[in-house]
Amino acid sequence: MGSMMTRTFAELIQARWGDHRPGLAYEDQVLSHHQVAAGAAARAALLGELLPRAADPHIGLLLDNTPEFPQWLGAAALSGAAVAGLNPTRRGAELARDITHTECRVLVTERAHLPLLDGLDLPGVRILVTDTDAYEELLTPYEGAKPEADDRVRPGTRMLLYFTSGSTGAPKAALCTQGRLASAGQSLVDNFKVRPDDVHYVCMPLFHGNAVIADWAPAVAAGAGVALRRRFSASGFLGDVRRFGATYFTYVGRAVQYILATEERPDDRDNPLRVGFGTEAGAVDAARFEERFGARLVEGYGSSEGGAAVQRTSGTPAGAIGLAAPGSDLAVLDPETKTECPPARFDEGGRLLNGAEAIGELVNRGRSPFEGYWRNDAAYAERVREHGWYWTGDHFYRDADGFLYFAGRGDDKIRVDSENLAPAMIENILARWPDAAAVAVYGVPDPVAGDQVMATLALRPGRAFDPAAFDAFLRSQPDLGTKMAPRFIRLVERMPVTATNKVRRGELRREGFWSGGTLWWRPPTAPAYRPLTPEDRTTLTTAYRTHARDHLLTAT
Repeated sequence: MGSMMTRTFAELIQARWGDHRPGLAYEDQVLSHHQVAAGAAARAALLGELLPRAADPHIGLLLDNTPEFPQWLGAAALSGAAVAGLNPTRRGAELARDITHTECRVLVTERAHLPLLDGLDLPGVRILVTDTDAYEELLTPYEGAKPEADDRVRPGTRMLLYFTSGSTGAPKAALCTQGRLASAGQSLVDNFKVRPDDVHYVCMPLFHGNAVIADWAPAVAAGAGVALRRRFSASGFLGDVRRFGATYFTYVGRAVQYILATEERPDDRDNPLRVGFGTEAGAVDAARFEERFGARLVEGYGSSEGGAAVQRTSGTPAGAIGLAAPGSDLAVLDPETKTECPPARFDEGGRLLNGAEAIGELVNRGRSPFEGYWRNDAAYAERVREHGWYWTGDHFYRDADGFLYFAGRGDDKIRVDSENLAPAMIENILARWPDAAAVAVYGVPDPVAGDQVMATLALRPGRAFDPAAFDAFLRSQPDLGTKMAPRFIRLVERMPVTATNKVRRGELRREGFWSGGTLWWRPPTAPAYRPLTPEDRTTLTTAYRTHARDHLLTAT
């Protein structure tokens, strides 16, 4: 990694000049590597005219995954500008805040997204609309430009300002320099043996760091082809893979579950796909994917900011993510005492026996690639503290051999009767249920136990919830602890997810058992699940509020 940090991403863009192999496929359009580099050069030349010299050279991209997006990323690399990927599901004041917070001087969008900008106060922002005659006229004078990097471009030149999702407050814009992006791309090339004749299928949104850092960047570094999908489509996935000859893709959130929920066909394995790389698929769905499509999924962990990474290696136990990435010193620490948690212990069925003491926060005590946030010192101080260590905010546990297991995001921990439970572990167990298309597990308040486990289930098409069969399934799982079985079950047609297919757990947690919808529960003394009635909901809510009030009175 050290040698790559001396390179700029602009050099990788320049290396594609003169390469006339197919480089970028989108719908029925194919551009050569040379044409993509030329397009980046033309846009970089245009940026040189549009960006004020005295201001931070920041541009915003409010685009779907069209060929304009990677060409503008290349333009930013060549010109020394930084790109802020803008989420089109943000609206009104939230979207305006993202644009003004990152101090974008130029905003590139398309006609489909223009309504999002109506009425927004964006002083000093030049807006370019890609699919218009005016845009083509603006670019025409620069079409002969060659991809020559600005003489101010260095490995430490800021290139990405990508927003990280959070359960509270406005999204933070994490920084990524050209050197770090080039290094990350080359690292994945080496790890996955990416070849120039590979094709990387980019179906996750490019405004998110995953698609840029884990999919597009290694393709550029290796000289591999890129195939774009405007927006992710589970039903269109396999057809795209075949049409584009895709060999590699990345995924986040529930994308894999949606692909697996599509109708199976006898020829599903007839495709060129070799590997998928991502997070949150789970061991059960990864095995299903490989069996059905003949391509392995590699689950990894990397904080969005780049501060910590866990890599899967040969010999990784079932359920584990892997070992600390080379060069890092990862530890699972008790957030209160700052001491290392003891190793996890399991019974013969693989059930975690000491979650109360083994689950802690993953911390990188070594050198971290984290480069900070844009104008957010408070968020930086929350991430980097105590000896300069990087605190991920995510919960893990570690076995005696050093393998790390993901327990849940920072606000996902469930504590039942003083026992810490790992929602990710429970999700992996529930994902084995054949009727489940997607699973989300989270805690809801309990007047006595602190929390209770609640699960939202999206069923496979044509399936109906059978409480007796579900209960029998739970009883047959050897690694499901006595406190892990969901007290509450919520059924939805489709799991609520973000634009990057991550489950909206915060939303589900807030709705809890107070919301409407189809809800089942097993009362503490009941032998089986039954529908949650309005009377049950009233009783539970009253009990919780009374307990909370009594607790406050006692505390005062």
